Amino acid sequence: MKLLEGKTAIITGASRGIGRGIAKVFAEHGANVAFTYSASVEAANALEKELKDAGVNAKGYQSNAASYEEAQKLAEDVLKDFGSIDVLVNNAGITKDNLLMRMGEEDFDKVIEVNLKSVFNMTKAVQRTMLKQRKGSIINMSSVVGVKGNAGQTNYAASKAGIIGFSKSVALELGSRNIRSNVIAPGFIETEMTAKLDEDVVKGWRAGIPLKRGGSPEDVANACVFLASDMSAYITGQTLNVDGGMLT
Repeated sequence: MKLLEGKTAIITGASRGIGRGIAKVFAEHGANVAFTYSASVEAANALEKELKDAGVNAKGYQSNAASYEEAQKLAEDVLKDFGSIDVLVNNAGITKDNLLMRMGEEDFDKVIEVNLKSVFNMTKAVQRTMLKQRKGSIINMSSVVGVKGNAGQTNYAASKAGIIGFSKSVALELGSRNIRSNVIAPGFIETEMTAKLDEDVVKGWRAGIPLKRGGSPEDVANACVFLASDMSAYITGQTLNVDGGMLT
């Protein structure tokens, strides 16, 4: 059963990792996918082809979600190319980890801009279309770090906690128009980025998780499918931890 048949989704930061996983699973469920990427043109072209091969309409856009103007233009382009915007997945994000005493102002500002302001930019950009349609699902990618904090990640934790507060407020503002706003907080998800970590460190992390494994991009994508679909029609303003029980 294809849960997203006929829906158009925008997914930011989808050329690799979790974003790529979400795009692929959305396409498998029948969604047409507009996705953004920042630099990796080759990876974006490969993903676009893969999604089209799944039988859906798909297009990659080189766009910086941290830019208000680029976000506005992206929403206009997607509406023109696809005809509707039913789902927004704000997934684009970066890290610039350091202890607070060593963190420069620039590293704090940049993470807030890319991770948090991009969510404001993109939500503003799709709001008018969703209000006209009187329906829409906004899914914002936070992190377990945004829920519980993490040493060496004050900037990242602040950005991801901010996303939760922002999403709850949007849920309250737009609920009467049948527009839902929810958050997914992934735990330790194994991607290209984590593959570079020391194997013993990774083993230690897995051991501390009740399910005894790291998550996959598909684990996060499946939760996104649920929140994007009509199966979650009465769910808004919630944070779903996809973390193998890490925060239990």
